[in-house]
Amino acid sequence: MAKGVHDAVQADRDDPSLPLVTAPFGHASQEIVNLLLCGQAVPNVFDGRMDLGGGMFLKGISTRVEVGFLTLLESLNFLSKTRMNWKKENHRSVKLLTHKDQSGGGGFISVEGFHQVLSEANVKLPREKFDNLCSTGFIVWSEFWQVILDLDKNLGGLKDSTGLMGKKVFDLYHFNGIAKSDLNGSQLSSGGETPVQRPRLTKLRVSVPPRWTPEEFLADVVVPSGSGGNESSGKETEVAKPEPPQHAPLVDCIRTRWPRAVCNWVGDPPSIV
Repeated sequence: MAKGVHDAVQADRDDPSLPLVTAPFGHASQEIVNLLLCGQAVPNVFDGRMDLGGGMFLKGISTRVEVGFLTLLESLNFLSKTRMNWKKENHRSVKLLTHKDQSGGGGFISVEGFHQVLSEANVKLPREKFDNLCSTGFIVWSEFWQVILDLDKNLGGLKDSTGLMGKKVFDLYHFNGIAKSDLNGSQLSSGGETPVQRPRLTKLRVSVPPRWTPEEFLADVVVPSGSGGNESSGKETEVAKPEPPQHAPLVDCIRTRWPRAVCNWVGDPPSIV
């Protein structure tokens, strides 16, 4: 390591005397993980600095980064959310609508406030939809959001050609490099089957219901009939019943990022230890 880089890394740390690689398994310290993710070798994952008094500080993450990590400790309330979590998905119009909501949390605003939301969010509603939303003299945000979902993106909406209506469905791969017993890869021996000890890569299907319609959590999922995300087979979409949710400690980690995520996998549960 060049001297300048070494000095910068040491300056980021709270205690430069501690090793960056821990015994006995050669695990990277939190400083190394943070250095890779955000360019600073700070030893903590909270925001900014923590003042301990007497001129003593603990250093945390100073800026938001694009890639972060999930930890089981957060699901156990031992760790608060930090800037290392990804940005929340929310349409700008909903943020503005919430900000201008003067109903005490009732979820509606006046027509005058609605005009401001449309202008600031650059949403161009067709006259018919606008008049329909304003017909009662106030605008309910859940009704407005349904209009946004059916509005073309070039008009400021979020019309979804996949039919998922805001539901996120994606694959997540989890790798555990610590050798575990793999019953699916058992070998025959004189005493019966012997589980193979090897690292494990698990593929999880994650389904996240939209924040704005929690009741869709129990509804049918509309998915593309083709397997490829970029393929255009010309086939119509089909409705599939969601798989029964499965649970493991890794799911608790995933839910610190997507609170109502449902996870499924094939074979043994993914292990995080």
